[in-house]
Amino acid sequence: MSIEIVEVKTAAERREFALLPYQLYKGVAGWVPPMFTDEINSIDPKKNPAFDISITKFWIARRNGHCIGRIGGLIIKPRLEKTGEKLARFTRPEFIDDAEVANLLIKTVEDWAFEMQMDGIHGPLGFSNLDHQGLLVEGHEYIAAVASDYHHAYYQKHYDRLGYEKEIDWLEFRVTFPEKMPDKAFRVADLIKERFHLKSVNFTEKKELEPYKTKIFKLFNEAFENLFGTYKLPESLSKYYIDKYFPILNPRFVKIVEDKDNEIAGFLIALPSLSKAMQKANGKLWPFGWYHIMQAMKHPTEMELMLTGVRPEFQKLGASSLLMNEIWKTAKEHNMQFVETTGMLENNHVAIQIWKSFDHIQHKRKRCFIKWWNKPVQPNTEENN
Repeated sequence: MSIEIVEVKTAAERREFALLPYQLYKGVAGWVPPMFTDEINSIDPKKNPAFDISITKFWIARRNGHCIGRIGGLIIKPRLEKTGEKLARFTRPEFIDDAEVANLLIKTVEDWAFEMQMDGIHGPLGFSNLDHQGLLVEGHEYIAAVASDYHHAYYQKHYDRLGYEKEIDWLEFRVTFPEKMPDKAFRVADLIKERFHLKSVNFTEKKELEPYKTKIFKLFNEAFENLFGTYKLPESLSKYYIDKYFPILNPRFVKIVEDKDNEIAGFLIALPSLSKAMQKANGKLWPFGWYHIMQAMKHPTEMELMLTGVRPEFQKLGASSLLMNEIWKTAKEHNMQFVETTGMLENNHVAIQIWKSFDHIQHKRKRCFIKWWNKPVQPNTEENN
């Protein structure tokens, strides 16, 4: 049977696009289904303000009327303005293990990027680094974190075969918190607070977080400015992520460090692990998904680190240590021993070293691939640290 490539334009086609992973990963122990409604909304121009700053195309592949693959193409305007690199992104690729299907989908997004006068393409990447990014290339035997992704192992061979090369990797860690932190850690923390006029802020109720939501995203833009793939999020997109993620936060797992002017010097956002609960929910809150998620929130056994950011001037002054001390206290209060991190860029040595100071394993690796057809002689690459 021949393969049909269809551009996604209608609500029904967006639903078909979003539904494919639920079919491809059915019964796969490591896959954690995201909320289906969120997946549809993320590719809906009326729901996701990232479309306002992007040029986009999405396609599905059908054989005999059945969806067997999908892919999207993105050109993020502020990202191009920031770097000067004419690179498109391919996003959300999923397909059966079939060379013909992979070839057609990748060629489709490459041809589109070429027509848009791009010099190359890289991915998998999303609209931002708070979106889907990277292909899992190591750690398929582990369950995915909610804020991360799981992929079939066969994808890598298709990218390799089609001439894609590694651009950069993200590393994920499983950390074992100690039963007791060294007294020195708290003495040093007290000295840091006194010397640099810092203070820790903890929360017990969601209403206490309200004044900090926009402040956190303001710092996010500042702290992540020089990292791979980032750009300054416009206010509309920041609000989109606030509305998406803040309702599920447990305030006890959010930590803030403030300076003497009561401005945020750093933040850490963690969450009780929802991976197994999300598997039970299978992408739906109703009729019983909400129950599994609420039970996981009320009776946590493990923790997932979602996001950490420290203002540049405090990154080498110990602000991260203050955040770690506070999250360790919360873990102890809930008898939680294990922490799953989300992806950290392999050259973000400062962040990685924080986790390496604990008992840990580096158990997962995700990769961004790149392919040039008109590589600049001296590309304007940024410093990813």
